[in-house]
Amino acid sequence: MTEFSPQKLSRRKATQKKEISHRITEKCPECGSTNLIHDYDTGETICGDCGLVVREQMMDKGPEWRAFTQEEKASRSRVGVPTSYSVHDKGLSTAIGRVDRDAFGRKLPLSTRLQMWRLRKWQIRSRVHSSVDRNLAQAMAELDRLSDKSYIPGPVKEKAAVIYRKALDKGLVRGRSIAAIAAASLYAACRTTGTPRTLREIAESSFVEKKDVARCYRLLLRELKVQMPIADPLTYVSKIAEKTGISGPTQGHAIKILHEARRRRAAAGKDPMGLAAAALYIACLLNSEKKTQKDIAEAAGVTEVTVRNRYKSLRRQLGIELPD
Repeated sequence: MTEFSPQKLSRRKATQKKEISHRITEKCPECGSTNLIHDYDTGETICGDCGLVVREQMMDKGPEWRAFTQEEKASRSRVGVPTSYSVHDKGLSTAIGRVDRDAFGRKLPLSTRLQMWRLRKWQIRSRVHSSVDRNLAQAMAELDRLSDKSYIPGPVKEKAAVIYRKALDKGLVRGRSIAAIAAASLYAACRTTGTPRTLREIAESSFVEKKDVARCYRLLLRELKVQMPIADPLTYVSKIAEKTGISGPTQGHAIKILHEARRRRAAAGKDPMGLAAAALYIACLLNSEKKTQKDIAEAAGVTEVTVRNRYKSLRRQLGIELPD
């Protein structure tokens, strides 16, 4: 072990204190300038105004190897996958695969296979050793299934996983269905990010009834104090038009109708899906596209009566003249 004299130790401590103070302030101690130049070749930090060498030994945080191509850089990188909230352990634990062969493709002997089987068993048990971990594992599997069935993007699924974890921390899952809270979290994430998914679609993808999902959704809003944005009917126009085969110009006309309805406050308090369906139906009439109210209502998941009522109110309040 290397020994230092008291003088060397005092000088070293003074240098460390000076480096810490420079690192905190990021100013030149001589002139107070913040124009600091970092020279990574020499490991020095120099003041650009007075030329003082602020630091002489900078830590190089880059890799110790060199790469001359992008493929070589990717192969030499030692980073793993990023942490994910949609995995119950955030992806930080390891997993032992079921391939009973070594790196050269040769079959493992029986004793090694039995040992790996025992290691795999205890590894799985250690990952879900508590009730919270078991709850999260079941909930994240349900979220993954719901997202695949409802075609939910990855970032929205991550948001839903964060909402579920907050509900679990506050004890909202105790005594309630894990599937219902997971579906409610996914619907809340869709509402927050503006993803066009209705409560009925989420409930149909789940094994829980719609009223139970709605009850859990209201519970999450109340207990977690989540502020939901007002649902915009514009987000549902392309979805309904895709199901019914409505052309792009007609969709643009429907969007103009909805913008005008918002400007005149004719859309306040109305179901966004019904408004989008009625605007598309009016646009089809104006552009001479033969789409019935029944087709648009089935694509939107609302009744024909809703489409007819919204159509009449939009036509009356906006003063739209339709061709005979």
